Amino acid sequence: MIVLGIETSCDETAAALVDDQRRILANVVLSQIEEHAPYGGVVPEVAARAHLAYLDGVVRRALDEAGIGLDAVDGIAATAGPGLIGGVAVGVMTAKGIAAARGLPFLGVNHLEGHALTARLTDGVEFPYLLLLVSGGHCQLLCVEGVGQYRRWGTTIDDAVGEAFDKVAKMLGLGHPGGPLVEAAARQGDPKRFALPRPMVGRPDCDFSFSGLKTAVRRAVAGLPQPPAEQDIADLCAAFQESVAASLADRAKRAIARFRAEHPAGGAFVVAG
Repeated sequence: MIVLGIETSCDETAAALVDDQRRILANVVLSQIEEHAPYGGVVPEVAARAHLAYLDGVVRRALDEAGIGLDAVDGIAATAGPGLIGGVAVGVMTAKGIAAARGLPFLGVNHLEGHALTARLTDGVEFPYLLLLVSGGHCQLLCVEGVGQYRRWGTTIDDAVGEAFDKVAKMLGLGHPGGPLVEAAARQGDPKRFALPRPMVGRPDCDFSFSGLKTAVRRAVAGLPQPPAEQDIADLCAAFQESVAASLADRAKRAIARFRAEHPAGGAFVVAG
């Protein structure tokens, strides 16, 4: 069995072909970074129009990469949410159209479940395992015990870590996407110069919070000469990145202890997003 999967939930148009032996036959991803860069972030309407323009070509490239035609495909799957509704609609309607025209089954896939299970395709990870899901809009710790069997042990009470990176990059005038640009600047910085909070560190649960850290960065930026010097930006990026890492490590450590207690035989720790 071969399934064509379509992903259009945010700012990447993607199509893949996977067989029932969990082999990835093709994986084509088209980034929209250039379309969104002038706005400093992802614009939902721009993303939806780009998906509409590119998706047919991306699907064709995936089929060519796998060396098969649509006649060899046994089912169609697409991200059905959560995500930017315009982009999700483009992917779902395209997938349903192909399925209807070919008389194939259609399956809507939960975006976060896709993240949770991808490690089984890429690395052959066996159940159960602990998942740290970090992305632009989501930050969770999940115990993954089977397909459709997930227990959420921690989640963000406000903002996701990816969103925090993007906002910090915007405050500092670094551009979009924020994550890689903050990371690059941080390599030249001193993480000890700015005393930023380390959110939720030491708390007994596994939840996350990043809104307070963003506010602390904003206050630090306001206290700098404007525009900030290159070294100021590097030092603040390094401090912010270290605070995020400390928070993620502390939350994950607590979840790992719980996982070991409930699953003495062990299992993998997966980071996805």
